[in-house]
Amino acid sequence: MSSSTRLARAISLALAIVATPALAGQFNYSFYGGVEHSDNINLSATAPVSQWVLIPGFGFDYAQQGATLQAHVTGAAEYRDYMGGPYANQKLGELAGLANWTVLPERLDFTAQDYASVQPVSTLSSDAPGNQQQTNVLTVGPTLHFDLGSALRGQAELRYINSRASRTTEFNSSRGEAALRLMRDISPTSQLSLNLESQKVNFDDSGEVNYRRDEAFVRYVRKLAHLDLDVAAGWSRIRLNGGLGSASDPLARAGLRWHASARNTFGVSFTRSYSDAAQDLINLVEPAETGTRVSAPLSIQTGGAVIGSGIYLERRLDAHYDYSGERFTFSVSPWYRKLHYVEGVQPDQTGRGGDVGVDYRLSARLTLSGYANYERENYTALARRDTTTNIGVALRQLVNRHWSWRVSLLDRHRTSTAPNSGYRAKEVYLGVVYQR
Repeated sequence: MSSSTRLARAISLALAIVATPALAGQFNYSFYGGVEHSDNINLSATAPVSQWVLIPGFGFDYAQQGATLQAHVTGAAEYRDYMGGPYANQKLGELAGLANWTVLPERLDFTAQDYASVQPVSTLSSDAPGNQQQTNVLTVGPTLHFDLGSALRGQAELRYINSRASRTTEFNSSRGEAALRLMRDISPTSQLSLNLESQKVNFDDSGEVNYRRDEAFVRYVRKLAHLDLDVAAGWSRIRLNGGLGSASDPLARAGLRWHASARNTFGVSFTRSYSDAAQDLINLVEPAETGTRVSAPLSIQTGGAVIGSGIYLERRLDAHYDYSGERFTFSVSPWYRKLHYVEGVQPDQTGRGGDVGVDYRLSARLTLSGYANYERENYTALARRDTTTNIGVALRQLVNRHWSWRVSLLDRHRTSTAPNSGYRAKEVYLGVVYQR
């Protein structure tokens, strides 16, 4: 079964679930359509192709917070018609879903997570239509809760994880994961836990090396009125099958979020742990905060994951600042990361960059937006450095509570020390949206 067929069935199932009266929740959806023109659709340094693209699409968001079912599913599907150009027309989709079914209250849950997205075939190449693929990571399994008395609780988890990519077959795998957690409430606002996790990874491709990852760590979580703190420290170990060796390293994760005021929020996070592409993608599925209204997606963007079988030691530092005023909103998110591949199947890389976004409401129905992102990647073994900058501006007009139109301009620029790997492209988009 193709990735697009699996995604279509997943979206159909999600829509069938949210249409069931017994599972009634908050459901938002949108239909959108537009036309885009790029003066370099293939993002080429030497032979740019000018192209018009017709893009109709559908997006939805569903949230349910009940006693038996807690769920949040958001997704989109769109068709890209290259209007007689050199590229075949595309059907693209994305889906991020998390559902928890309470089988026995405070005793047994069953959890399902799914993340379908469009990712590059090669991160060393530009984001041209020929360098895109569908990926999907599904996680399902039960969670058993048990009490040990004196504010001490236990939790045992079993998970089956399946990862698929439409073109990079070495990404395809089946995994089993088991976890045991002991948690103690130190105070009404803080919790300490001991966590043991083990994951066995089997790849579909016989040429890939299967492995096992074991982790043991202590985690401390504290939630105050204006401050959230999440810190974990421990040890992790990778053991490759066939006597091909092992690797072990300290594990550390830390996150701090400060709600300085009703308008200002700061955050910083740090990670030092072993990971891979499938694990990183499933970690993107996060539950919505209670009471949060999330709009249905209005476009599908290509991600930046390095899709493959490689295991890497990741060191990552992220920060963000958000300001939300009555007419003006602003956000900035700088980051730094370093990836070291255990088996050397991919070149090690060091990257840094950031994103900036600004919205200004010119009137009750008219909003002007500006956005920019910057990324610099260094590949030491390849003696290569890529610097990518995207700068855009957009204008959105609400015609009424359902209809709106939007227009945007985007300048895309990459320089590279590798021959013919840079590009410059300008894109303009005009579209309409019906949103419920």
